[in-house]
Amino acid sequence: MPAYEYQCDACDAHFERRQKMSDAAVETCPECGGRVRRLISGGAGAISKSNSPAPGPIPCGMGGSCCGGGACMPGGAAFEQ
Repeated sequence: MPAYEYQCDACDAHFERRQKMSDAAVETCPECGGRVRRLISGGAGAISKSNSPAPGPIPCGMGGSCCGGGACMPGGAAFEQ
């Protein structure tokens, strides 16, 4: 069951609700009763039908995007900071 993020237009409260995809969106703020909007978020992970885990990112220091191709390795620009 996915978690949806909401933000109140009136009091700016931010909250999450775990809901079925078929459930109607929350319309009112639990704190002030104001109107809320559902936020778009990146999600929490990958969905896979196999028993194997989804492939992860390339480890740091091996050219992965986390370090710009090795910049965080000893001697790299980001490592020196």
